[in-house]
Order: sequence, then structure tokens, then C-alpha cells
Amino acid sequence: MLDPARSYDLIGDVHGCAHTLEHLLDQMGYHKQGGVWRHPSRMAVFLGDIIDRGPRIREALHIVHDMVEAGQALCIMGNHEFNALGWSTLAPPGSGKQYVREHSPRHARLIHETLTQFEHHPGDWHDFLGWFYDMPLFVDAGRFRVVHACWDSGLIEPLRRQFPDGCIDEHFLQAAAVPGSFACNAFDRLLRGTDMRLPDGLTLTGGDGLTRSFFRTKFWEDDPKTYGDIVFQPDALPDPVARTPLSSTEKNSLLRYGVDEPLLFVGHYWRSGKPAPIRSNLACLDYSAVLYGKLVAYRLDQETCLDPNKFVWVDVERPEVIHE
Repeated sequence: MLDPARSYDLIGDVHGCAHTLEHLLDQMGYHKQGGVWRHPSRMAVFLGDIIDRGPRIREALHIVHDMVEAGQALCIMGNHEFNALGWSTLAPPGSGKQYVREHSPRHARLIHETLTQFEHHPGDWHDFLGWFYDMPLFVDAGRFRVVHACWDSGLIEPLRRQFPDGCIDEHFLQAAAVPGSFACNAFDRLLRGTDMRLPDGLTLTGGDGLTRSFFRTKFWEDDPKTYGDIVFQPDALPDPVARTPLSSTEKNSLLRYGVDEPLLFVGHYWRSGKPAPIRSNLACLDYSAVLYGKLVAYRLDQETCLDPNKFVWVDVERPEVIHE
């Protein structure tokens, strides 16, 4: 699917920031020819989450889709594309649900911006939903890997046997309606990452206004001691929780992406600050573009260790403006 000898520009979560995406592509030497952004020698790889939240979701989808169709880009599935498919797909009989992703107020709020922007373009939305099935859940190019949130070989290997190109079908999507099923676990881990329940029945209300009883965890720490060592989300844990020691059971349940594994690029995690590697073989490229953060790319050539100088970005302006 990807030629390991080629050079790639890996791009984090766009979330409808179409103008900022065009600034970034322009900054990296891509030019719009025949309506498609192209580079003479490089190819873009989008890490998913093109939709939801932002002001120009439809435009962003057209930019990415047209690049993919022209062989100028690859786009993997993010949890928001999965959410859209689940929202639009009937659950299988006997699952106890009407849709794969239930139409709860919380879920409705997350997809509201996308559905509103496509309100007068139903044919377009139908076509994009079909295209989401062409987005692989993961890509392993040998010397580097891409997945939206978390690389878990224990799930990816059986998934690869079933779907060698990483692209799932409607039957597999419907199977995800059943909690605890392989499909449900695969989507949850690869597209949302690893998490751990807060101790003692605690809940945490995040900056997004949602209250959760779980927190997102790192999947690469070799020897963590406390909850604070493994938290990986914008919202900090309360001090007493952060200082709480991890039990041996909790430690053993953690996933560890080894330092000797191939380069791995993820999105998803709403980072802030100056873009930089997490580790020599791991980078998160989601720097909260839609929250007026940065839309970030990493310019990958033949290196086997990440170079901090190869992150490029555009700061998202208020409002997201067009630059002539």
C-alpha cells in the first residue's frame, strides 16, 4: 500500500480545518493542479479524523478524498469516521441497539457539526460514508506504521488475517455493536487508545465538558510507578490520584510499544505546545487544530529515528482564515 522507499508527509487530525490544511500543504511544497493538491515527489498520509467539530468539514473531506483518488495521499480511519459509520448503520438483530452507534444526546452533539454542514448535500454525505470503508484501520509500511490512536499487535495480527489491506466491511462494523466482541475491541483500541478506570469510583469532567470514569493512558511506558506516569490526555489527574501507585495487576494490563519497534505515527490525543517526538520511534501529530492549536505534519524520509526538526505546522487562527 505504501512504498517504503518513498518520502511521506504524515498529517494529524484535521477536524474540518480545511483552510489551515491548504496552508500546511502549500507550506510543504504541494501545489493545486487540476483541482488536486500534488507534490512532485512526496505523498501525504492522513491519520484520520477529517470530520466533526470544525468549520469546513465538507471542504476538508473533498481535499483529502481528491488527493487519495489521484494517488497523492492515503487516509486511515479515525474514531470520528468510525463514529459516523456507526451512527448511520443499523445494528444487527439481537444486539439490543437500533444503530451501531446509539443516537444518544452525547453522540448527537459530537456529530452535529458534520450533519449540519452536509444538510443540503445528502448525496455527498452518502458518498463519503461509502468512502470511509476504504480507509484502512492501520498501515504497516515495514519501516514505519500508522494508526489513529494505538498500535496493538495482539489485535492487528488477527485483523490483518481477516482484512489484509486493513479496510473493514459493513458486516465487521455491525459486529462492533456488541460490547466485548473482537470488532468492538479492535475499533476501541486502535481508534481510541488504551484507558484505565479512575480509582474509587471517581469521575473527571474534562475541558470538553464530558464526564468520564476512565482516563487515557500511555501505551509505551516501560516501568511506570503511578497513575500520573501513565496519563496521556489534555486533562490532568487530580494530584492525589496522580500520586497513587499502580498495582501489579494494573501494570501488567498496560500495553507497551517497544523502543525497538518501527517508527509509529498516531493522532487523536489533543496535544499542545511545540510538536516533538514522544520517543525516538513514536510521534503523536494531533495538536488540537480545531481548538486553535496547530495542524501538524512530520516530513518522513529514510530516517529510522524521529528528527525533532522535521515537524512542521500551521497555527490555526481565529477564525480559520483564508490566506491569498
